[in-house]
Amino acid sequence: MSAPIFRDPVYDGATDPTVIRNSRTGDWWMFYTQRRTTEPGEGVRWIHGTSIGIAISSDDGATWHYSGTANGLGRDDTLWAPEVIAAGDRYRMYLTVVDGVPDSWTAADAHIVEFVSDDLLNWDRVGELDLGSDRVIDAAVALCGDGNWRLWYKNERDGSSTWSAVSPDLNGWRVEGRAVPATPPHEGPNVFPLGGWYWMITDEWRGLGVHRSRDARTWQRQGSNGGLILDTPGSHPDDRGIGHHADAVVLPATAGRAESAILFYFTHPRRDDPSRTVARSSPIHAARLTVSDGQLIADRDIAVPQRLLGDTAAEATASAERTT
Repeated sequence: MSAPIFRDPVYDGATDPTVIRNSRTGDWWMFYTQRRTTEPGEGVRWIHGTSIGIAISSDDGATWHYSGTANGLGRDDTLWAPEVIAAGDRYRMYLTVVDGVPDSWTAADAHIVEFVSDDLLNWDRVGELDLGSDRVIDAAVALCGDGNWRLWYKNERDGSSTWSAVSPDLNGWRVEGRAVPATPPHEGPNVFPLGGWYWMITDEWRGLGVHRSRDARTWQRQGSNGGLILDTPGSHPDDRGIGHHADAVVLPATAGRAESAILFYFTHPRRDDPSRTVARSSPIHAARLTVSDGQLIADRDIAVPQRLLGDTAAEATASAERTT
């Protein structure tokens, strides 16, 4: 059964994972929102005022070790849902920044801010992206087949839909508009290529919604299972909840393995616990994604620990590490 692969040792509140290989060391780095489960304040103050935690694996994802929080992202605001990519010889982070530390979901403006780094640990601010809304969160960035980069994000001024923006070089973005309507509402888009399709997964708070596209511009909902994955519980006690806000790392085909992806996601397995801190806990899990007959299939009961990202997983990041 698939036990959690990582728990934040400070608050046990790791959410919104994103995983990238450090090209200099070969280690895999996981960035995540470090929710403050012990916060005594009212409302959802505990979900705000968050830092970005880091976990590192030197054995291709078999074990993960806490390595503190990312430097240079700011201290007085709320930091959510990092998206980290390699481009050229630098790393770029697209981070949700909510003004201040509010105790409600909509009490403050939210922006997507770009940072750059040479080592994944220390970050320099580039600036806020102009995406035409004062409530944008949850960035996802991918290089598309037309040679352009695209950024997808939740636009909370448009009914929690997913919008997109396009850039030829990551140095300026043009808003394209709504990519997936808010029917149903959702957040946390993640886009990746697998099995001849681009896939977009979103968090619908009842499982992950799945859309597919040939060009990463026009999206259609997956036909099987109502277009959802991770909507039914896994077998491990800490994987009994639905999957939330996920990130996929694509693994190339090898002689003994078809092309697949590892999906990193979090759960809230103890929501009914009388302890508020325990009820807020959120471990990180992994599932394997494959494509069968044009449908995205998720297996969340893979055995761990194992070398999830494999000896050849370095090839999975090669397409993102091109000079821009």
